[in-house]
Amino acid sequence: MPGPVDPAGSSDLAGLIRAAAVPTALSGGRTGPALGAAAEAEIAGRTGLSLREVELAALAAGCPPARYLRNFEAYSLADQTRLLSARLGLVGLGGLGGNLLEMLARLGVGRIRAADGDRFEESNLNRQLLSTCATLGRPKAVAAVERARQINPAVEIEAAESVLEEEDMVRLLAGCDLAVDALGGLAHRPALERAAARAGVVLVTGAMAGPSGYVAVVRPGEKGPASFLGQGTAAEDELGTQAPMVTAIAALMANEAVRLLTTGSSPLAGAMLLVDLASLSFERVELSPPEP
Repeated sequence: MPGPVDPAGSSDLAGLIRAAAVPTALSGGRTGPALGAAAEAEIAGRTGLSLREVELAALAAGCPPARYLRNFEAYSLADQTRLLSARLGLVGLGGLGGNLLEMLARLGVGRIRAADGDRFEESNLNRQLLSTCATLGRPKAVAAVERARQINPAVEIEAAESVLEEEDMVRLLAGCDLAVDALGGLAHRPALERAAARAGVVLVTGAMAGPSGYVAVVRPGEKGPASFLGQGTAAEDELGTQAPMVTAIAALMANEAVRLLTTGSSPLAGAMLLVDLASLSFERVELSPPEP
């Protein structure tokens, strides 16, 4: 779990932030200072800091960025600082990955390394958030960077336009606080599970086919779904992938990713949650013994 970081290091920066913050309505009828996006950009330009560094300094000064105000009933200022300080590795930018990127950027996960070697095609339009008529034929990695910067320019994103082999995955995850598996199919999932273990990071993984899917949290060195499902034909090739199920699984994955980044733990660690939207059922299956 990343620790709080204060890049300000001076009362001058905190003073700039407090002077630029404006009283803002908060939940529960409260008011408090918040820093708007225009003020963030101005302070970044004056100080030479990145927007992410300005936001971290604003949190340290007790003047949270206005974009995160609706986060704070669920997350504290310290939690938001941990999110902005975090570095997350995201493999896959299609159906799951596009939805995950959208949520993680809006929540304020500060640094994202991602990879996807595919380009958008018409069959993606039914479910992939980054897929539009305008992005057809374009690399998913390029569209992901553009979208993340439109949503939250304070998020520092790198996206490689490539299909990663295991050694590439290990390099991508080096220095990350968390790994997220948003791959399609089964072929590359075992390699990512091994790469996360080698990098010493927890892996959040998920998949779906038709109305059913799963989400799991795999601790380094333990077996996850990829260890049991093998590398045969993916069920999604036969059952299809529809937007409601893709979005539901991505939301559950994003929730566990944020929980891990802010608290360092998850109730799904060593387990998988089986989801069926047809029957509206949820079932937990243990994959590894709980930590003592």
